[in-house]
Amino acid sequence: MQNAKPYRISSITEIHRLMALPKPQHPLISIVDLKGLKNDHDIDAVVFDLYVISMKRGCDNLIYGQQKYDFDEGLMAFLSPGQLLRGDKNGIPAKLEGWMLFIHPDFLWNTSLAAKIKRYEYFSYATHEALFLSDKEEMIINDIIRNIKNEYHSNIDSFSQDIMIANIETLLNYAERFYQRQFITRKITNHKILERLENILSAYLDNEALLSKGAPTVQYLSETLNMSSKYLSSLLKQLTGQTTQQIIHKKMIDKAKEQLSTTTLSVSEIAYGLGFEHSQSFSKLFRSKTKQSPLEFRALFN
Repeated sequence: MQNAKPYRISSITEIHRLMALPKPQHPLISIVDLKGLKNDHDIDAVVFDLYVISMKRGCDNLIYGQQKYDFDEGLMAFLSPGQLLRGDKNGIPAKLEGWMLFIHPDFLWNTSLAAKIKRYEYFSYATHEALFLSDKEEMIINDIIRNIKNEYHSNIDSFSQDIMIANIETLLNYAERFYQRQFITRKITNHKILERLENILSAYLDNEALLSKGAPTVQYLSETLNMSSKYLSSLLKQLTGQTTQQIIHKKMIDKAKEQLSTTTLSVSEIAYGLGFEHSQSFSKLFRSKTKQSPLEFRALFN
């Protein structure tokens, strides 16, 4: 019988107990080898109050959020504290290989990585936005993990934490580099996403429902495209140099320009039609993007 509520894990010791592993050698960090790992309990959903970094091969039934892994190649995923990890009733697949690195937030306290880790946006990506590794990239990542393992299994001294933190930061920086590569190598797919985004925005701005729903939001676009807002933002920055919000604003300004130049609608009517409660807010946005007021722009066509 599966648990109705997710099982919450707040410590490294709890992870080892849940996975029937020996006691951890460090209370705030651990690396678990997934090969041969057994799933002898009925827990199917776990929330970690920890950072979790994983590299897996041969996994087709692990889920976090609402998406499902389905891959045979090396793939990295990143969980920040509070995210959900689920597996189906079939348990852990026999062919699963790889590792999971668990880091308690306290391990980062008073280090350079404590605040910096929040800038790695891929900790907020959805499962299907995970990082696919080439063989060479996988070797680089696994070499870093070996360094962390060696330090983990050595006698802990005053240098241990700094050395492991340095290696973790190196791993995160490589992951960021590889994500940028992934945005580039999947150019055709990514440009299709951009095309879909344009169509979604156009349809939204042409819909009368805009009056009741208000201006399109980043959340609306990411949900419609079935991706996390962070991943969408990172992708758009790579493709266009703009954030999702900037693209929304550009599309709204283009729509406003069209109405200002081809209709007799007042500025207030145009603002209202684009989802603005106050025409002053619309005029302020319009000026910030065009260096003109709406009326100054309209005057160019009279």
